[in-house]
Amino acid sequence: MKPRYLLSVLLFAAAMVSPAAAAAAEDRPVVTLMTHDSFAMSEAVFKTFENHHNATLKILKSGDAGAALNQAILSRRHPLADAFFGVDNTFLSRALDAGIFVPHPAPDLSGVPRELQLDPQGRLLPIDFGDVCLNYDRDWFAERGLAPPSGLADLIDPAYRGLTVVQNPATSSPGLAFLLTTIGTFGENGCLDFWRRLRDNDVYVANGWSDAYYGQFSRAGGTRPIVVSYASSPAAEVFYSKGEVTRAPTAAVLGPGSAFRQIEFAGILDGAARPDLARQLIDFMLAPAFQKDIPLQMWVFPAVVETPLPEIFQRHSRKAEQPVAIAPAEIERNREEWIERWTEAVLR
Repeated sequence: MKPRYLLSVLLFAAAMVSPAAAAAAEDRPVVTLMTHDSFAMSEAVFKTFENHHNATLKILKSGDAGAALNQAILSRRHPLADAFFGVDNTFLSRALDAGIFVPHPAPDLSGVPRELQLDPQGRLLPIDFGDVCLNYDRDWFAERGLAPPSGLADLIDPAYRGLTVVQNPATSSPGLAFLLTTIGTFGENGCLDFWRRLRDNDVYVANGWSDAYYGQFSRAGGTRPIVVSYASSPAAEVFYSKGEVTRAPTAAVLGPGSAFRQIEFAGILDGAARPDLARQLIDFMLAPAFQKDIPLQMWVFPAVVETPLPEIFQRHSRKAEQPVAIAPAEIERNREEWIERWTEAVLR
């Protein structure tokens, strides 16, 4: 899945240990989790797993979600890890068709809503979810007396000319999610007309989320007050702001058909060297300690519905009530064609 807030990237601090403790650590079994570069877990939660299972947890970051999955598929005969985190619903069918995951009936799966459980065989289990949508700079619009966008159709209004930055769906996970949003809202052919009109309205296409948000978005010093990001981005803006902020400086557009729900999954790799520890790791990722850690580490919602959310998340993050839904198998069948048609309509 998925680029997320780079400021929440995991930092594991090195600790001074005695020779005896170091020797004991070397004797512990190692369980390896392959994941994307945006994966993050607090050090306290990381150590909780290691100490409880008397094991060493190795995190193998392997590029973006698509690149990491491709690497796992290519190494299927000799797996590089025991478990994998970060397959999202745009790549779910590819992951399952590759046959690289084994079923696992995790005990805490009962707390996950059925609509997030997309694999009935339990090979890939939902861990978190987030809504990709438009975000806008509140002050920019207020200062100019212009109403902020309320939906996708507003973006092609001449009043919004030159105001929007999106990501290329061929190189960006949120970019692909936003393309899927337009397909789900306007249809395969209607979305191309929307994109052509958006191109004519001077949309800026960035390669990735970081370039769009930190390079072009007006909140970061750019000139465009509308950006494709996440529904949790306003909460992150408050969290990382200097000084006390009670009102998020940005807002998310979450009306019907304005967002795509990304779901991230984890699973045990077939042929894992440490299958027992891999099962325990997946169980841990659905257990309260890890689920409570998700919002302020990866800025998405935990999959276990009863997980308490941090106050900043409760106040400044919202969920789309009617997100666009496209079956993973349909995405897999059409992804490359949809991206090619988008490229032809927008970039050529």
